[in-house]
Amino acid sequence: MIKAKNNNIFLIGPMGAGKSSVGRFLAKQLGMDFYDSDEEIEKSTGVDLGWIFDVEGEEGFRKREAAVVAQLAKRSNIVLATGGGTIVEPENQKILASRGMIVYLEVSLEHQEPRVVNESRRPSLRVKNRQEVLKQLQEERLPIYQSLADFKVHTDNRSVRAVADDIVTWLKKEKIR
Repeated sequence: MIKAKNNNIFLIGPMGAGKSSVGRFLAKQLGMDFYDSDEEIEKSTGVDLGWIFDVEGEEGFRKREAAVVAQLAKRSNIVLATGGGTIVEPENQKILASRGMIVYLEVSLEHQEPRVVNESRRPSLRVKNRQEVLKQLQEERLPIYQSLADFKVHTDNRSVRAVADDIVTWLKKEKIR
C-alpha cells in the first residue's frame, strides 16, 4: 500500500501520452482502483465530451471536470488518468498535489500526433491544423506538467508495461510502495 498522500497516483500529461492505458495497467499491477476523468464525465452526463464542448464550451467542460477530479481525489488507493488540460485549473493543481503522487507521462509531438489522429473524442483536435494545436497546447501546459510532477516518465516508443514498470520502480525506490 502506498504510504503517501492518500494512497493515490494521478497521471498527468498531454492527450496521447498513454495516461489511460498506463493507468489501467498500473492499477491492476498495484491492486488499486482505476478511474479516467474523461470517462467519468461521460458516465455522469450520459453524453460524450464532444457534445459537452459543443453545448457548454470549454468553460462548461472544465467545471464538470473540476467536480469529477475533486470527487475522485477524495478516494483512497486509486490511479486516476486525468485529461490533458485538467492541470490548467489552479484548483485542480491544488487538489492533485495534496491528495496523491503526481506522475507526468511525457510524449514528444512527433509521437503524440499519430496517437490522436483518429480520436473524435478530443474536441480540441477537430481542426485541420492539428500539429499547430498540439504544439501550442504543449507550450502552454509543459511548465505546469513539470512543476506538478513528483515523477516523470517518457512514453515515446515504449510499451504500457515498460512505462508502468518505471513508475513501480520509482515508487519502491522512494519507499512509497
